Amino acid sequence: MDWDVIVSYLPLYKDGMLITLYTGWMGILISIVLGFLAALVLYYKIPVLKSFVRAYIEIFRNTPLLIQLFFIYYGIPKLFGIVTNEMTCGIIGLGLLGGAYMAETFRSGIEAVDKIQMESAVSLGMTRRQAMRYIVLPQAITYSVPAFVANLIFLLKETSVFSCISIMELMFTAKDRIAVSSTTVESLFLVVVFYLIVLLPVSIIGSIVERRLRYASFGD
Repeated sequence: MDWDVIVSYLPLYKDGMLITLYTGWMGILISIVLGFLAALVLYYKIPVLKSFVRAYIEIFRNTPLLIQLFFIYYGIPKLFGIVTNEMTCGIIGLGLLGGAYMAETFRSGIEAVDKIQMESAVSLGMTRRQAMRYIVLPQAITYSVPAFVANLIFLLKETSVFSCISIMELMFTAKDRIAVSSTTVESLFLVVVFYLIVLLPVSIIGSIVERRLRYASFGD
């Protein structure tokens, strides 16, 4: 282990980490919006849309992100003439993949709330929209937190696949250093350290939020 090499690589890995964070969190924001809308479609069983959403979830949950990125980056320009840059392709691909997982997370959280609570709220004069907003969703969020945090970690780790379309994130930086300088041990050591820097705070904060939501009603 050459520590001088590690120190000299730190600026490169810092830049790679920033790109990982940017593309990862942008993709996650898209996935949250897509997932929430898809979960509502499934929960309310909206005709036609329900079939499209179910097909979308099955396709993206059962195909690798690598194949999805290749299709978006290479296939769509040839089929439809729509050209995207590497960063946009990665964000869209991650957002679509994450949306499929978030949809099931949010749907299961909403369905975990007893339906009698919706009926009770409506009988007390609330509209269904108000009951969903003030009664169902707050409880559904609590139920969804563990799976939601797991999805965040999963999607941030999936950014390592972006190296296949030449996005200069952490994994691409490691591969580049190994290819150029043959510093395999140092490069892989740094990629592990920087992924821990990215992922550990998410895991820790997620655990704290889950614990507080779980015991909030008991004043803990």
